[in-house]
Amino acid sequence: MTSPIFRFVCITLAWLPLAFAVWYVLAPIILFPAEALVRGLVHAFFRGLVTSIESHGGVLSFVTTLRPGESRGGGVLSVDVNMLLYAFGLPLFVALTLAARQRPLWRPLVIGYFAMMPFIAWGVLADFLKNVAITASPLVVTQANFGALARDIIVFAYQMGSLIMPAVVPAVAWVLTHRSFLTRLRSREAVTP
Repeated sequence: MTSPIFRFVCITLAWLPLAFAVWYVLAPIILFPAEALVRGLVHAFFRGLVTSIESHGGVLSFVTTLRPGESRGGGVLSVDVNMLLYAFGLPLFVALTLAARQRPLWRPLVIGYFAMMPFIAWGVLADFLKNVAITASPLVVTQANFGALARDIIVFAYQMGSLIMPAVVPAVAWVLTHRSFLTRLRSREAVTP
């Protein structure tokens, strides 16, 4: 007899390719709430730095007021951020939820989906800020005019948004929305020889 945990892992792995395919193809639709959050935050806090945000599939292009060259008559700096880099936990969450087969199925999917959107927006916005305040040319960094403390906060936000949150938030959301499933799984695992 196979372990219930082993069966659950196998079912989750079977759902992953489909979940990733749907996530990739429908990214512009699926990530719209995170994009709306990014637009709202930029409008509220970085209006003087960003003139517009353009969406190209899963990529947001931040058009800034910053000039990349010495002359003021040249073009403006545009920064592209791939939202998928910060949203890869969504298909993992979906695969885990589908494998758990907890009823009603829609409730944890909706809760997890909306719980992850602010963290995806965090990663996207932190990536943009890192690009203009840290990794851009010295001329651009000077124009961006972020102080030392602000740059430290941006680095911290970027590290959290790119390394920690995309993997941890879906796992935490799944555990919180599937506590009864985990209890049943633990009791079945204890019975299995």
